[in-house]
Amino acid sequence: MDNRPIGFFDSGLGGLTSIPYLRDLLPEERVIYFGDTARTPYGSKAVTTIRRFSTEIADFLVKSNVKMIVIACNTVSATCLDELQERFPKIPILGIISPAARETAVSLEEGDELGIIGTKVTIASHAYRRMIEEANPGVSIHETACPAFVPLIEEGIIHHEIMDSTIRYYMDDFIKDNRINKLILGCTHYPLIKENLSRIYPDVSIINPSSIVIKNVESILRERDMLAGGSDFTDVFYASDLSENFVNMIDHIFEDADDNDDRKIKFIDLDIEKEKTHGLL
Repeated sequence: MDNRPIGFFDSGLGGLTSIPYLRDLLPEERVIYFGDTARTPYGSKAVTTIRRFSTEIADFLVKSNVKMIVIACNTVSATCLDELQERFPKIPILGIISPAARETAVSLEEGDELGIIGTKVTIASHAYRRMIEEANPGVSIHETACPAFVPLIEEGIIHHEIMDSTIRYYMDDFIKDNRINKLILGCTHYPLIKENLSRIYPDVSIINPSSIVIKNVESILRERDMLAGGSDFTDVFYASDLSENFVNMIDHIFEDADDNDDRKIKFIDLDIEKEKTHGLL
């Protein structure tokens, strides 16, 4: 048994999309989440900059005594995973790409046309393509970057015609020309527009790595006898710039949760050093 929290981090609020799946599968686990909202988005930055930011955040989480780190960011997973694993060899560090690529590879059938969308850096790395093709040679894969999605999502512009128009701008021709029937959401922000995507492209099956990675979290913790069994249900969410959108997104993600009534959420703004605690409704 290990009651230390699990550390999650992302360039912003996108990594929050993994937390409800953790709550469902491993309700006794606590979370320390770091959203680098002051420096988002990462997907259009230089790889050297992404590595520096990621190392700073991983250092912070390790000093916070987490038992495991989940890189809930495709851009960081594509560029920094090996380096972070080498820097912290005693703590399991899991990227989000590999679990989703493995599960997708075995699920593909003859005739499938797989699409992958993500940030510029993730798509340029070809990380999903490489891992899927290694496991399932000969599959048909198409990739495209959608760099405007993250800024719009961070601003809370989701259920709006602006988001729908942006989706169509990037994806109408991509879906039609390549006859895409399966689509990987290669950015943890993108599950927040899954409803939009399903409505606009109802014949496309959507693959969500934010849910797949949590199954791997459980496997690793179980294998290492590190599952929690405590009664402290306080999750801590750090932000480098605590915005109203960040807080509202956490409230939205947890609003339908039927977790323990004693579970608490603490927000900590590392910029202005304000914090507040409230229980889930």
